Amino acid sequence: MSESASRKQALLKRHRRNKRISLLVGLLLLVCIGVMVAWWLPLLLAVVGWVAHEAWFADHLFYSPSDDYQYQFESPDEQPPVSLENGRLVLGQALELSGDETLVLALRLKSGWLGRFIDPCIELPGGDRQVFERGVDGLRYLNLTGQTQALIEGRLVLRGRFCRVLGAPVLSVFRQPDVCRQRIMVIAPHADDAELAAFGLYSQATQPWIVTLTAGEIEAGHYQQMGLSKPDAARLKGRLRAWDSIAVPRWAGVAQENCVQLGYFCLQLAAMKAEPDRAVASREADLSDIRLFRQFNPFPLPADADGLPTWNNLVADLRALLLKARPEVIVLPHPVLDPHPDHICAQQAVLEALQGLAWQPDTLLGYANHLHDNDRWPMGDSGASVALPPCFDPTYTLRPYCLSLSAQRQCDKAMSLGMMHDLQPRMPFKRRVRRLIQRVLAARAVSPWGENEFFRKAIRRHELFWVIKHK
Repeated sequence: MSESASRKQALLKRHRRNKRISLLVGLLLLVCIGVMVAWWLPLLLAVVGWVAHEAWFADHLFYSPSDDYQYQFESPDEQPPVSLENGRLVLGQALELSGDETLVLALRLKSGWLGRFIDPCIELPGGDRQVFERGVDGLRYLNLTGQTQALIEGRLVLRGRFCRVLGAPVLSVFRQPDVCRQRIMVIAPHADDAELAAFGLYSQATQPWIVTLTAGEIEAGHYQQMGLSKPDAARLKGRLRAWDSIAVPRWAGVAQENCVQLGYFCLQLAAMKAEPDRAVASREADLSDIRLFRQFNPFPLPADADGLPTWNNLVADLRALLLKARPEVIVLPHPVLDPHPDHICAQQAVLEALQGLAWQPDTLLGYANHLHDNDRWPMGDSGASVALPPCFDPTYTLRPYCLSLSAQRQCDKAMSLGMMHDLQPRMPFKRRVRRLIQRVLAARAVSPWGENEFFRKAIRRHELFWVIKHK
């Protein structure tokens, strides 16, 4: 297991251990109250405690809200002086901006007492807001991309809701090329990863390619409820998601011949990488041949010859695709921010495929559909913009690349996710109850686009990437 995935598992283990200890202490207290006061009081307190937990303590937040984010940015193009005057962000010097730049504002936030129960946020012009952790008390980073005109005209007002701004803000300007005019290849470990991370980007590109590495066939309980055996359910789910990976990009205008599904098995990429020559079968589909999930591909690939799920075959497939598409920009999972093991291996496979290749891309952009430290990020509601995620490793330099999405493009992105079979089943009953409690007690809105949590996370005014390589 990679260092990134190991860290995520360690955080989860610590989180679960702390919860078990808290539960044990709580049970002992309830027993004492029942003996010393009244038998019925512990039952009432247990219900109240459970509701409070679901409303305010159920988030997977693996750090303290008072911790400072520790970004080390890679060469901001400019850091003009700015100040806050009655909440209005004022430039200290003239600044020429085209509107396509990524703008990041570092500032300290301190939650009010209500901000410990209702998500604190900074409200921006145009009905926008960026949400932060309840109880926030530290350095955070606002994403002001798309607010260029308001900034230049002196109309950019920051209003704290359940929090206030402290100290002097620091503005970083990152000028960026228009990659939509270049040949783009989006690497998706699973069907829907390309849409979650980069639908807005690839739907505007003139020559996009979508390459999906796995069929995503596991965890097919929804299909087992239809009466299918576990292997049959996994195969059906894999076939459906393989179809999604080919068909859904057509909604954004991607040519059918530029959509490819490699059909490797979900959560098996790390095992393949550990032994590059060994065929690693599906965990649930009772399959060791990937060709079932490649039947919709527009052209043959090297691994079609034997259908073996090996790392060497995966790298050979990617090399063939890179030489055929010759992408100038590759969009792929970020090697540090995204801890999902398949996402880490997808990035490593692309880099290995590029080694010694005659064609080399100009730009690599990383994305993170999962985080180590905060499973709720991006925080806030559908339609809001995206603040920078938590970062606690100042030794790693990062350069953001942010793309603004219009309301119409957000709608189209939501529809693309709605077509994905994996996002269609209902949430478990417990999560639906939790969402209702949070809506009533914590004022958290439900996404109008769909029930799955990814509709809230992904349908935003921004798509945020990180420059891994740029010429």
